[in-house]
Amino acid sequence: MDLSVVILAAGQGSRMRSKLPKVLHKLAHKPLLTHVIDVAEQLSAQDIHVVYGHGGEAVRDALADRNVSCVKQEEQLGTGHAVAQAVPNLVDDHVVLVLYGDVPLTTKETLQQLLEKVSGTSMGLLTAALPNPHGYGRIVRNSEQVVQCITEEKDATEAIRKITEVNTGILAVSGRKLKEWLGRLKNNNAQGEYYLTDIIAMAVSDGIEVKTSQASAVEEVEGINNRSQLARIERYYQRQQAEQLMTAGVTLKDPARFDLRGSVKTGTDVVIDINVILEGDVVLGNDVEIGANCVITNATIGDGSIILPNSVIENAVMGQECTIGPFARIRPETNLAAKVKIGNFVEIKKAEVGEGSKISHLSYVGDSIIGKDVNIGAGTITCNYDGANKHITEIGDGAFIGSDSQLVAPVKIGAGATIGAGSTITNDAPAGALTLTRTKQRSIESWTRPQKKK
Repeated sequence: MDLSVVILAAGQGSRMRSKLPKVLHKLAHKPLLTHVIDVAEQLSAQDIHVVYGHGGEAVRDALADRNVSCVKQEEQLGTGHAVAQAVPNLVDDHVVLVLYGDVPLTTKETLQQLLEKVSGTSMGLLTAALPNPHGYGRIVRNSEQVVQCITEEKDATEAIRKITEVNTGILAVSGRKLKEWLGRLKNNNAQGEYYLTDIIAMAVSDGIEVKTSQASAVEEVEGINNRSQLARIERYYQRQQAEQLMTAGVTLKDPARFDLRGSVKTGTDVVIDINVILEGDVVLGNDVEIGANCVITNATIGDGSIILPNSVIENAVMGQECTIGPFARIRPETNLAAKVKIGNFVEIKKAEVGEGSKISHLSYVGDSIIGKDVNIGAGTITCNYDGANKHITEIGDGAFIGSDSQLVAPVKIGAGATIGAGSTITNDAPAGALTLTRTKQRSIESWTRPQKKK
């Protein structure tokens, strides 16, 4: 059956205490609403409709590059009223799945099971069993355990409040029946709102069976209303990510201190120490080791490479058997060939570094093309920026750059050249030669060190 998805994202989220709409707060570095849209797309929905609220233009703007339609709910008159805003865009013959922009972790598998409940004579309702159901609408069944209605907490009797099966708000129903039932909603309740849940009683009255299913974990259907809940769901989500990686053969020294904020492909025998953050799209080859407190974003790390503690890598590619860090920063558009060593307190940006080259400590290398087996000494700077434009430094194979050298780009250092320590190189240095720029050293024996005045 063709599928339409309606995502309710109009809530003000006042308990977040934020100027940012609640559904744009991030889980694993991705807005809550984006998680929901992603799972809707995994279900191959024909169309996705996001209902946003008054003053929530930031939600609409955040979705500018997504294939969704945005519908504004001018007044906050309840979930039934919110879904009704999307009715003009819904197709009668589609199954309509209602999701929530602040419930980010419902899985594709759970929703597929729910959609299987829908037929010409039935609809699907996702429920959950909670030990403390306070605040949730209760699933009321008859003596044959057939669903009769949903009663909200504020409208419930004491007997109904003892029910532990609750409504998640997620349901699936034919577009034709949904439109009909929404048109019959009343707001004669304690909140004065149009409850979407009232369509359950209408379905029962019309002879439509309400079939229920439940998620494998309660966290799948938990909504985010405040920052404490957001933090708790973040940790649950990260633990799930960690479990998947460990099942795939990755060693995590402490799964509770690991964050994956994107996706990662891993080879065999990968080892990751504590407090590592992987962001965006990351590829870790076989036998890669990542030390504590590293942040790796949109990067590829080749087989056998070692990232030592406290290193930051962003939008870069590392070949096989490289060693990075500790305390190294690899910035965007850097490509390291095999067996390159980037040491402590080295920053490298937009550079090509050839096989076996070393930049061991305390250096900045930017906008550079570096050959094979180059050794760059401590304190070296490629002066790539003249205040207006960036320029290239080229260093040939086997060159040796002495410590505390400044290479003022554009400049070329020939293959096998040696740059004497403490030099400022402003012109090309020939291959195989020693180039240095030093004043002659002299000592003044009659010099007296200044003394402090008494």
